[in-house]
Amino acid sequence: MSGERKPAPGTARPKLLFTVTEDWAFCSHRLPTALAARDAGYDVVVTARMRDHREQIEALGFRTVEWAIRRESQNPFFELSALLDLIRIYKAERPDVTYHVALKSIMYGAIAARLCGVGASVNLFSGLGVVFISNSLWFRFIRALATPLLRWAMRPSNVRLQVQNADDRAMLNGLGIGTAERTDLVPGSGLDLENFPETPETDTDTPMAMLVARMLWDKGIGELVEAARHLKARGIKLRIVLVGNPDPANPASIPEPQLKAWVDEGLIEWWGRRNDVAEILKQSHIAVLPSYREGMPRSLLEAAAIGRPLVAFDAVGCRDLVRDGKNGFLVPFQDSEALADALHKLTDDADLRRRLGHQARLDIERTYSADAIRSRICDILSSLRPG
Repeated sequence: MSGERKPAPGTARPKLLFTVTEDWAFCSHRLPTALAARDAGYDVVVTARMRDHREQIEALGFRTVEWAIRRESQNPFFELSALLDLIRIYKAERPDVTYHVALKSIMYGAIAARLCGVGASVNLFSGLGVVFISNSLWFRFIRALATPLLRWAMRPSNVRLQVQNADDRAMLNGLGIGTAERTDLVPGSGLDLENFPETPETDTDTPMAMLVARMLWDKGIGELVEAARHLKARGIKLRIVLVGNPDPANPASIPEPQLKAWVDEGLIEWWGRRNDVAEILKQSHIAVLPSYREGMPRSLLEAAAIGRPLVAFDAVGCRDLVRDGKNGFLVPFQDSEALADALHKLTDDADLRRRLGHQARLDIERTYSADAIRSRICDILSSLRPG
């Protein structure tokens, strides 16, 4: 990890403003980047909808600014209000660099940055989300509006894009939103390996496959439940545990009664949201995430770090991490029977689980550790420092 770079005597540190929709999202995924920004010599300020995590952010030495944003909103009046509020914040803060995370923050942040003359900006597409996944008429309409707007917002030479997988880079550059020379591929935000040590699996007659994610249809949870039905019909003993809550702000959220119905049917266990993910992953034997699209799936990174084999659909983001037959299995997209086959194979073969899981851990050490990712982000942000 690089040491903090001090500004010259008598000079102020340049200001970097993080723009995210939710304070919890900053705490769960962006702290390593914020620390890298501080290492790169920036005074870091965070703007978001502040609810339960403001004190945690400020305790780390980052100043916070409330942004009147509603992540779940699709009301044009609320959206215009959020954009105008962000423009007000940018005019007041006058940041040297802005760092926008996820699509809504990128859209409004890039517009505000361009209108307010911000020196440089980084736009992290941490997966392209439902706007680019869904083929519903509404989201196709939003996509048709968003694409030319993003092209305009990303046009200046002082604007950089950051992606977490090769597919997203190819799509954004193909749409003319980004360019090859201004798009950085950084695979995730980095894992602290001390918090996720390689851990032997527990000895049991009934292995456990664990999915850690928000309870969304596009995380492949419906297909996983169908795979559970296949396994049950075959007489295979495997506990399938879902960890996470529904997300009512997301149109793909699975209703709580549906989750409880699957539990009552004996197909899955639903543990809800947990704050001790590093500990509960140690109870697992297999990590599964049949997501339709990811940036870089953090829950699989965490499971790989403790030495668990990975099972995922052959989908954007997941295929960058999961190497079929090396550290887990890639399953044909939305194929619940093939998903059941992969889980069946790992359920029956403890030696295979251990071999693939150990390789998963080695992959994390080489490519996805906090030190490796933080060094890369620090280099990018250092290159944007004024002066």
